[in-house]
Amino acid sequence: MSRRIILDCDPGHDDALAILLAHGCPDLELAAITTVAGNHPLEVTTRNALRVCTLAGIADVPVAAGCGAPLLRELVTAPEIHGETGLEGNDWDEPAVRPVADHAVDVIVDLVMASPGEITLVPTGPLTNVALALRRQPRIAERVAGVVLMGGSYTRGNHTPAAEFNVFVDPEAAAVVFGAGWPVTMVGLDVTHRFLATDEVLERLAAVGTPAAAAVTGLLGFYRAAHLQGTGRRDAPVHDPCAVACAARPELLELRDARVDIELAGRLTAGMTVTDFRPTRERPANAAVAVDVDAPGVWDLFLDALIRIGR
Repeated sequence: MSRRIILDCDPGHDDALAILLAHGCPDLELAAITTVAGNHPLEVTTRNALRVCTLAGIADVPVAAGCGAPLLRELVTAPEIHGETGLEGNDWDEPAVRPVADHAVDVIVDLVMASPGEITLVPTGPLTNVALALRRQPRIAERVAGVVLMGGSYTRGNHTPAAEFNVFVDPEAAAVVFGAGWPVTMVGLDVTHRFLATDEVLERLAAVGTPAAAAVTGLLGFYRAAHLQGTGRRDAPVHDPCAVACAARPELLELRDARVDIELAGRLTAGMTVTDFRPTRERPANAAVAVDVDAPGVWDLFLDALIRIGR
């Protein structure tokens, strides 16, 4: 049976690939797409989700806009990575898909409560929507199948030396999510930096020969150019599909139990995911942390999904 997921995202180039993987992977069923402010403001991330849905022919999955700001902090965005529109590298038509009227938090709560044990949450942006869903209805922690998130790191950050971007944007929300007592899997920079858009990957994408594949090729071309300008390295890490792949095929990643706490007060370390692989009775493990990834296997999964979309 396929696993039902809610993809909570802030598109963003890698979020766009996450949507396509979630839609085209036979191991997954997209129950909903919810959007949050992160890589760009909410209006932009929601429009980008609708653009990707239009491209892929996703017409029967509700798309719900969520929170436009973190719980307590000013919004930080990433136009230097994703461009002014958030999805540069492709000429987009106006979205033919429209969002539902319901708020993303309500969609998350209602779907989880209506389907106990069936829904896995897959957040690939800041965790604001998920934290507020918990606050609105704490019982979702007992009814969700799990949370597989892209965020954090047990080594170093990317937005700051200590903090990964998604957690840095809303660390208070991350603290709520990691402290909820539900099954959390953290797919962080330690593995996503091994999942690279290389020349070989772009050649394989171009060979698919569909409009969706052409769009992905253009998106990754822009994304790689931005990465090269910022870091001096051409092969760019493609973070968010790794979390979707983990939800679909957990065997593609190696996981270790750990205690993860979120630094909220540090002047230089706010948003750090403080990870201890030596949990104790007093500080038990609260997450499965990804420590390795079968990157070729994830690209194979993505290419198969893209072929299945066939548009």
